[in-house]
Amino acid sequence: MIRVLIVDDHEVVRQGLRFVLRQEDGVEVVGECPDGARALTAIAALRPDVVLLDMVMPGKDGLAVLREMEPGPAVIVLASFLDDERVIEAVRLGALSYLSKTTAVDRVVEAVRAAAVGGSVLEAGTAALLIERVRQGRRRDPMDLLTPREVQVLAELARGRSNAEIARSLKLGRETVKTHVSSILTKLGLADRTQAAIFGLQRGLIALDEALDV
Repeated sequence: MIRVLIVDDHEVVRQGLRFVLRQEDGVEVVGECPDGARALTAIAALRPDVVLLDMVMPGKDGLAVLREMEPGPAVIVLASFLDDERVIEAVRLGALSYLSKTTAVDRVVEAVRAAAVGGSVLEAGTAALLIERVRQGRRRDPMDLLTPREVQVLAELARGRSNAEIARSLKLGRETVKTHVSSILTKLGLADRTQAAIFGLQRGLIALDEALDV
């Protein structure tokens, strides 16, 4: 069962998302919040698998929630408009998907199911923006897209460690590690964990003599 928390300051949006998700097998809406402060409390108390997060809210906005929330839930950002800097910052802070509120409902459901297993669903404009930012290394290093925890996981990948070994080393759950690995591949535009390991070595995250057979 995928446990979902909906965070949006508009009641009609929350109602619409709740209605759609409750029609889906294997999906349970465990709570709703109208603002970021209550979202942080709910995330800690309810331990959802996926958080549908509005970007613009009174008080703590979506970026503040991403900065302050505990690691664990996969986050799908739902925004009223595509703001380049907010997209980049949300992804850097760990959001797996960034969708417009006008996105078709089946696309939102697809994003929820993908997020539950560490996958991303990005609209064409968002994906193009991320790719362009990665290419423009002079403006922003691709490593800047990674959260501090993802950098740690990338270093473990560079050591040639499996998800189980990474989980033990960093004291994380295996599913959490799987989510981080998927996010790393998406953000860096890499095909698999071997490419990620090579990337980590190239960026000097570990000494060459620490690497196993990757």
